[in-house]
Amino acid sequence: MPAEPVAVLLMAYGGPGSLDEVEPYLRDVRGGRATAPEFVREIKQRYARIGGRSPIRKLTEAQAAGVRQALAEDGRFAVYVGMRHWHPYIRDVVEQIVADGHRRLVGIVLAPHYSAMSVGAYEKQLLEAAAGRLDAALVPRWGDHPGFLEAVARRVAQALQRFPTPGAAQVLFTAHSLPERILATGDHYPDELRATAAAVAQRVGLTSWRVAFQSAGATAEPWLGPEAGAVMTELAGQGHRAFLIVPIGFVCDHVEILYDVDVVYRELAGRLGVQLERTASLNDDPRLVSALAEIARSTAAARGWT
Repeated sequence: MPAEPVAVLLMAYGGPGSLDEVEPYLRDVRGGRATAPEFVREIKQRYARIGGRSPIRKLTEAQAAGVRQALAEDGRFAVYVGMRHWHPYIRDVVEQIVADGHRRLVGIVLAPHYSAMSVGAYEKQLLEAAAGRLDAALVPRWGDHPGFLEAVARRVAQALQRFPTPGAAQVLFTAHSLPERILATGDHYPDELRATAAAVAQRVGLTSWRVAFQSAGATAEPWLGPEAGAVMTELAGQGHRAFLIVPIGFVCDHVEILYDVDVVYRELAGRLGVQLERTASLNDDPRLVSALAEIARSTAAARGWT
């Protein structure tokens, strides 16, 4: 008797597909609360600087296509894409998965490191939508997967060649900041980031590197640091003239990369008079796609589904 098919749901944050979608997208992120008009204008300006939309859905679909192809030989996996804060919503995609006749699901958040505030929020949405209808296995973290580490390491090695003296570049591994209050609950998010950075650094042979945070929210509470721009400013003041940002917390281009790094940090680098480069985003890199497919396959096997 053939094995029962397994659905694989790749989940990402989501983003507006046009400037007109920015306000409703922000309302969704804010749990239905209205957004101040001046903040909406500011966010629209950011998206206008990167092409007028977020590329995250297109890139996530490309990642899913790669995973689908990598799993095709098994003949038992169907791959879907769901977004936490925009179309296609996780809950709607779960409805489609159920309608397609699936009873088993592997959920993978396209964020390699676990925090209850980030990956945990996806888990909550998924389990609520799947309750009583799907046996769902969520992959909580995968920042230590060899395929992911190798993909990032190759990007770092390639990017270092852009510097006249590669060994002089200050390497900053960055990830999305979260409120400091997560530490009071024993959240290991910063530890997982450092472990990934250390593993990549070892593969590349880096002797000096830092972990920094970016894209903190616009709230008054303390957020995880040090902030990448502050680290650049500090090191530039000590005489360092070359920087490489490696956004290890992100696996595709979106506003945190295309605006926060490519616009904000590049403008800062210009003011500081330093060279700033960043690693190319993984997007649908074959090594990342292969890693995600392997994660889906091994998760299903651990449940006894394959």
